[in-house]
Amino acid sequence: MLRIYTDESVPVAVAEGLRRRGIEAWSARDAGKLGMSDEEQLNYACQQKAVIFTHDADFLKIAHQWVKQGREHWGVIYAHQRKIQHR
Repeated sequence: MLRIYTDESVPVAVAEGLRRRGIEAWSARDAGKLGMSDEEQLNYACQQKAVIFTHDADFLKIAHQWVKQGREHWGVIYAHQRKIQHR
């Protein structure tokens, strides 16, 4: 079963929407993990056997470093955050 943990760069509404669609998902706020470093966030997700969902590109670098070091994780979902202009 897919488990998704959203870091604090992702709005809490994303985890809530995923849960409404039957996906096991929770946010950094839900877990009481606000203010942790990116490395700590990825480590927490790994301990929880969850993919981390983020808007922070630094996670891609960290995940790549982990793989090079032989460390495993459950994956990173990275979505570039774009500003939407309404006219």
